This record gives sequence, C-alpha cells and structure tokens, in this order.
Amino acid sequence: MANGMMLSVFVCLAALSGCLAVTPVVIWHGMGDSCCNPESMGSIKKIIEKEVKGVYVNSLMIGSNIAADTTNGFFMNANDQITLACSLIAKDSKLQNGYHSIGFSQGGQFLRAVAQRCPNPPMLNLVSVGGQHQGVFGFPKCPGNNSVVCDEVRKLLNLGAYVSLVQAEYWQDPFNEDEYKQYSVFLADINQERTKNATYKANLQKLKNFVMLKFTEDTMVQPKESEWFGFYKPGQDKEVVSLNNSQLYTEDWLGLKAMAATNRLHFLSYPGDHLQFTEEWFIANIVKPFLSQ
Repeated sequence: MANGMMLSVFVCLAALSGCLAVTPVVIWHGMGDSCCNPESMGSIKKIIEKEVKGVYVNSLMIGSNIAADTTNGFFMNANDQITLACSLIAKDSKLQNGYHSIGFSQGGQFLRAVAQRCPNPPMLNLVSVGGQHQGVFGFPKCPGNNSVVCDEVRKLLNLGAYVSLVQAEYWQDPFNEDEYKQYSVFLADINQERTKNATYKANLQKLKNFVMLKFTEDTMVQPKESEWFGFYKPGQDKEVVSLNNSQLYTEDWLGLKAMAATNRLHFLSYPGDHLQFTEEWFIANIVKPFLSQ
C-alpha cells in the first residue's frame, strides 16, 4: 500500500498537469468576430491550450451557431448578450469552481459586466484586450486624413445614438453628457454613472486581478485611452482625462482605487493598432502571469 502511494506521488510529480487542477478560461470575442474563427479566437484558444497544459477553454458563442454569434455581436442588446453569457457560464460544469476570463475589444467591457452582475461561478482574473471601458466617440479608422469630415460624421451619428433603434451600447458623447447618462442602455449602468449599485462594486472587488491592455497606436477606438478607463473631458473631444483623475476613480464608484492599492489593477500597453500583438508578447505578458495561475 505504501509503495503504491509513493508511486502515485512520483507519477504526479512527473506530470503535474494531470494531478493539479488547472483554472479554466473563458474567452469573449469582439464585434465582427466569432467564437470560433480560426484566424482569431480559434488561434487564441490554441495558444492558451498549448501554454497551459490541461486547461479547459470556453470561447463564448452568443447564439445557436457561428453566424448568429457574429450577427449578435453587432445587433443584440448588450444587456441581453451579458445575460446569455452569464447563463452559458453558469451551466458549464467545468467552470463551477472559478475561471479566468479574457475579452477582446467589446468582449472586454462585456466580461467586466459579467463580473459585476454574475459573481457565480466566480471570475478570478479578468483580462481586457483593447476593451472600451469608458465607451467610444468615433468610428473605425477615423480621424484619417480629413479630421473635419470625421468630426461632422460623429455629430451625425450622435443624433441617433441614444434612440432605441440604434441601441447605444457604449457610445459616449462628451458634448452631451447629460443625454448620455440618461439614455445609455449599457455603459452608464455598469460604470455607476446614474445610480450607485453597491453589488456591482462588491462583485468587481472579488477579482484577484483586473488587467487592461491598451494599444498605443489604436486607430479603431476613440479615444484609445478608454482602454484604460480614460475619456474626453466634458464639452470637447481633444483633452483626455485619465482614470486616476476621473470622478469614477477618486470617488471609487467601482472599487478600482481600492484594487490599485492592493496591486490588483494592472495597466499594460502594446505599441500596435487595435488587437495587433505578437504571440510571444501575448504568452509572456498575458498567458503566463494571468491565465496560468
């Protein structure tokens, strides 16, 4: 009996991945993408599985098939998407003891909403890759060569941004802050800009780590500082207020200040355009420190 136990211990030490529980990972793609695109989320899933031996990775599909998943990323109300994601996570038996999560672009702020609204099963580490946590005021690849045209198009977009047919999930107009706070269907709620939900703050505080990756050359997100919770100063679209100088942080609406004080808030940057990074950098800076624990 003793020899058998010693043999089991030896086998475990020789193959730790088979003996120690590995924290599973949940992935949520960005707008225009899908759970299983081999060039994007499929590739990310394979990288994580290669680097974290024995890990289970659930790449969320919001819909009954890949086509629906892609379409829903554009047109399904963000709150409905998050409710569905919470249900998928809760029903996955492999996630019941906790999981790490990584969201790409809008998947970053959507997974933060999951952490705030659906604490069971527990999310352990949250990694946001280019997520727009203070929203956007612009459209892809603009400003380009003609910033005047870009500004005019943004003004036209804003005229319809808060009507029900458009569903402004995370559009924020710094020239109309009151309208944004009143009519925003998603972002103003999870950022505690209308009423303060103590449960949202308490749930986010349960994270072991909250990681935000900003792309310093981002041409898709305006302002790119939104990826670190920065946004334009009200009344203009040139000067950006950083998270540390925002009311959300100084009054600690979400508990981010408290998380920073305990070294659980992490700001990473990459010198590239939106979601453009090397596999080597991703493994060294995201997978190993935050998805392998």
